[in-house]
Amino acid sequence: MVTAGDFRNGMTFEEEGNVMQIIEFQHVKPGKGAAFVRTKVRNVITGSVVEKTYNPSAKFPTAYVERKDMEYTYSDGDLYYFMDPETYEQIPVNKSDLGDAFKFVKENMVCKVLSYKGNVFGVEPPNFVELQITQTDPGFAGNTATNATKPATLETGAEIRVPLFIDNGEIIRIDTRTGEYMERVK
Repeated sequence: MVTAGDFRNGMTFEEEGNVMQIIEFQHVKPGKGAAFVRTKVRNVITGSVVEKTYNPSAKFPTAYVERKDMEYTYSDGDLYYFMDPETYEQIPVNKSDLGDAFKFVKENMVCKVLSYKGNVFGVEPPNFVELQITQTDPGFAGNTATNATKPATLETGAEIRVPLFIDNGEIIRIDTRTGEYMERVK
């Protein structure tokens, strides 16, 4: 059991049959009245985010979300298959459970598959990936003081904005959490 007074960012707990994860929390002690905890919580199964207030002494059962490293092997229609590197068991994951950042994942990449009580509800790609540029306008140097960017298509089919000096065939590092270009890979 966890009390609302013990809340920390990233903590998961059960509430009314749902698994909630704390995004932000703030302990509030007004001049008049009782203290309370103001939170922003996300339902990890549905992805919805709500703001709630709790009494600091309210108790909730802890929800243990399993994060397992699995290798993305292939897709077949709306099902994406992940392999457990220890047992070689393959688990299908529905396309709707993947999230927006999955567009940066290519075959044989290791991702974290999230499950609660055996039910898979999400996939976390690596924070940084290295991908090759397959199509972009010709690059040129200069005028970098304005942080000018141009569109580029990656080998996974995703499109991002890159600096003007990046050419076709170059390998770049991308932050999958923001979808932004980080640096050129030598």
